[in-house]
Amino acid sequence: MKDFEYSLSRRFFAQIANGMEDFGKSELAELGAEDIKNVYRGLYFNADNEAVYRINYQSRLITRVVAPLLTFDCHSADYLYKTAMQIPWDTLFNIKNTFAVFASVSHSKITHSKYAALRLKDAIVDYFKEQTGDRPNIEKLNPDIWLNLHIEQNRAVISVDTSGGSLHRRGYRSQAGSAPMQETLAAAIIRLTDWHGEKPLIDPMCGSGTLLLEALMAYCKIPAGYFRKRFGFEFLPDYNKQLWNKVRNSADKTIRQLPKGLLSGSDVSRYAIEDIIKNSKNFTSGRNIQIRAGDYRDIEAINDSIIVSNPPYGIRMGKEKDMGLFYRELGDFLKQRCRNSTAYIYFGDREYIKNVGLKPSFKIPLVNGALDGRLVKYELY
Repeated sequence: MKDFEYSLSRRFFAQIANGMEDFGKSELAELGAEDIKNVYRGLYFNADNEAVYRINYQSRLITRVVAPLLTFDCHSADYLYKTAMQIPWDTLFNIKNTFAVFASVSHSKITHSKYAALRLKDAIVDYFKEQTGDRPNIEKLNPDIWLNLHIEQNRAVISVDTSGGSLHRRGYRSQAGSAPMQETLAAAIIRLTDWHGEKPLIDPMCGSGTLLLEALMAYCKIPAGYFRKRFGFEFLPDYNKQLWNKVRNSADKTIRQLPKGLLSGSDVSRYAIEDIIKNSKNFTSGRNIQIRAGDYRDIEAINDSIIVSNPPYGIRMGKEKDMGLFYRELGDFLKQRCRNSTAYIYFGDREYIKNVGLKPSFKIPLVNGALDGRLVKYELY
């Protein structure tokens, strides 16, 4: 095998949460990707190395980007093993590096993803044993290099994760809270507000602060990968360190500070407040986020502002709460005390949208883990 598939085609695959494909497509185009095609929970695109580095460093919506090494017909685990043994793994990493495999299978003769991953791991280990007499170690939580195996309708693709683990893990969370919103979802919500700092942005039920911190990163133009220690593309044989430094430095030069009074939040839980204060300290201007402990119903008014929030729902709060009443009270608060503002409320359970009693400007499906949620926009006059 002389060349890997991605190096010949310049074709990559970006994983993204279901329902966010169109938003991801726009973002990829902004970051230099070309010929972008939507598929279920992902996007195929063409890119040179510079764009691949930029996408991994700056994308706020993509979960990971994988570079295909080899695509082949695969009807058995033995053939998977035999084919994987032909890949020159030592051009990607060595026995001093740790690795992990994550696999998915569907509509194929190989029916178990864990078994498929095991056979690929066996092939990699045996390859190194034949070449060096030694083997690399498998590390499931934080390996040096992540490898992806996808088998669908007996067609297998073995890829390198150029991101080096899920990009939603920004690295700013010292504390995660009891039910944190995923960072990529929070970033999508901030993007959909089209907020660029023209008005104050307020989260009156901020929890551990993911929405506020993603808003800070967006306004301050801090790359989403700013805190990451390494990326998987650094293991590719055509990795160009000088080019990567150029991409990173160019993005970092645009970073700006957050003015005071632009972002603020509150939460009834003092533990959540402690979390966001700890998390915000990871940013040089995080201290400029105004945080207070207290029930949102004690806020006298929110006028001429952007309101963004992910209120509690039944799964998070337990069934003892009357969630219908909770959302009716939220609707009353928005109607009566939020003049000339626009509210973007994320409903983890869309059944409660009707309880708010306001006419939405839009309802956009956005998945949060296993929850089929909705982002709802309200114009408040």
